[in-house]
Amino acid sequence: MSQPVIVIITIAAYFVLLMVVSYFASRGSDNKTFFTGGRQAPWPLVAFAMIGAAISGVTFISVPGMVAAKGYAYLQMVLGFIVGYFVIAFLLVPLFYRRNLISIYGYLEERFGMSTYRSGAWLFFISKMLGAAVRFFVVCAVLQLLVFSPLHIPFVFNVIVTIALIWLYTVQGGVKTLIWTDTLKSFCLIMSVILCIYFVAQNLGFSMGEMVSAIKEHPTSQMFFFDNPKEGTYFWKQFLAGVFMAIAINGLDQDMMQRNLACKDSKQSQKNMIVSGIMQFFVISLFLLLGTLLVIFMDNMGMETPAKSDEIFGAVAFHPSMPVIVGILFVLGLIAAAYSAAGSALTSLTTSYTVDILQAHKKQDDNRLTHTRKLVHIAMSTVMGLVIIAFYYLSEEDAISAVYTLASYTYGPILGLFVFGMMHSRPVHDKYVPVVCILAPCLSWCLQYCLNKWCGYETSFELLLINAAFTILGLYILSIGAKERPEIKA
Repeated sequence: MSQPVIVIITIAAYFVLLMVVSYFASRGSDNKTFFTGGRQAPWPLVAFAMIGAAISGVTFISVPGMVAAKGYAYLQMVLGFIVGYFVIAFLLVPLFYRRNLISIYGYLEERFGMSTYRSGAWLFFISKMLGAAVRFFVVCAVLQLLVFSPLHIPFVFNVIVTIALIWLYTVQGGVKTLIWTDTLKSFCLIMSVILCIYFVAQNLGFSMGEMVSAIKEHPTSQMFFFDNPKEGTYFWKQFLAGVFMAIAINGLDQDMMQRNLACKDSKQSQKNMIVSGIMQFFVISLFLLLGTLLVIFMDNMGMETPAKSDEIFGAVAFHPSMPVIVGILFVLGLIAAAYSAAGSALTSLTTSYTVDILQAHKKQDDNRLTHTRKLVHIAMSTVMGLVIIAFYYLSEEDAISAVYTLASYTYGPILGLFVFGMMHSRPVHDKYVPVVCILAPCLSWCLQYCLNKWCGYETSFELLLINAAFTILGLYILSIGAKERPEIKA
């Protein structure tokens, strides 16, 4: 059986299963279940689904490959994620539930005003669209290599087909559907990685004990880096960035928080956040263990290391010496991660644009709101497809780094807005907040460039904190002479 045929059959089988789950999950859905899931989801189900929600196709491809250059440094950041999840659970979750928000950026309107609210919504829109596009273009590139190029089908058609499939299963059910499809995704991802570890180790002739010893002794298994503070892999840079990155891209992201806000109350949502954060550490560890095995396999086979580390997993999965099942598992995990992540992004973008930017839920009755939501969903799908195509020829670094670098620029101002709003009761000149949100990333880029050029300092994901700090400073300046708004809820 040829490689393209294997991939097509696997995708078709998974999509049929996905549509079955989507059909049953979306029955009786309306605008309320699309936007919030009806706030009836059991927290253990959401916690398990959140494992898959936090892992995209980029994680599936990029994390195993990144061990070749960075070892297990990523786990330093994941440890910070756990701390960040605790902050979200006990600080942000109660805040959002008290206000009964459909979109979390509604807090910014209550605290500062309409200009700040729209700034947060647009920042999320740009952040999520770019982040989702980076994640999904990597997956499309792999599918192009495995399926579409051998069949002489252009990349544009690849993107159109995959985006259309994702639109099809998310258009009706929204958040309610996402929770159930993310549960399916989590199961497929975890089983794919575990079985890939088993089959690669078996191919190498390792017993369980020999596999553990080989991984432990291999240089790519180094987890902690305390030697050089100037390097991007330095522990405290990674750990602290992980704390605030988790807060920004989970707690202050409509995509991720819409699942947490689907729980019955804040107590259940808190349990979900803490459990899913801890479980994520062990799942990411599995990806890194697999990465070391892939490197050992390539060394033993005398395989040339691909130009991009993101290509390592696929190259080993479809190596002639590997059983066909490894290629199938690779495609299954990749597609499970990709479809769910892109579907989640489309749903959250639709929610944010409809609620935050158009404010349709305040202006339209339920029937018109449904029509508007579906039109926006089509528009978001189209824009995402165009951005994916634009990204196709751009990034040279491993995709997981590209995602977090983009997040550092775009989520930094969002983090700054929420931190200032929650820590200070000072009003600000609301109409000038968009200027601060534009200047903060620009100043952050200039500082990053100067530190590297003049001091040889490699700025890593702490760029997010720098960005947030510039935003907080700008808001403090805007608070000078500002008059209190009577409707502010601090």
